[in-house]
Amino acid sequence: MAQKRVKICVIDGQGGGIGSTIVKRLKEVFQERIEVIALGTNSIATAAMMKARANHGATGENAVVWMAPRADYIVGPISIIMANSMMGELSPKMAEAVSSSPAHKILLPLSQERVSIVGMTHQPLPHLVEGLVSKELKEVIDV
Repeated sequence: MAQKRVKICVIDGQGGGIGSTIVKRLKEVFQERIEVIALGTNSIATAAMMKARANHGATGENAVVWMAPRADYIVGPISIIMANSMMGELSPKMAEAVSSSPAHKILLPLSQERVSIVGMTHQPLPHLVEGLVSKELKEVIDV
């Protein structure tokens, strides 16, 4: 029987820059041994993540609400658990679906919102993504 691939949902909005950086690095490290699902709050974000080689992509509130409980891991900026973040693109239903999902959530401390996370050091996006892939995911994904 074939082994089930780990399903990682990458959620992003606005221009999809954070999400596409995550997808690109996931695919470089794990190639096709994982399934990456791009969930954009808008079509531009979804398209950017698909261009970075996500396996599947969907856009909008229903896509996030439907896929969040079906993921093994959910990855994205911390704003994906904040209602009305990303200039209103992330709806309360999306934030609730992500927060309530049984999936393990790995969140990057990046946000345009007026939120500070005490104890976090500011690092550039590539360093955060490398930590996400090399430290958080690599040790739990059996590849």
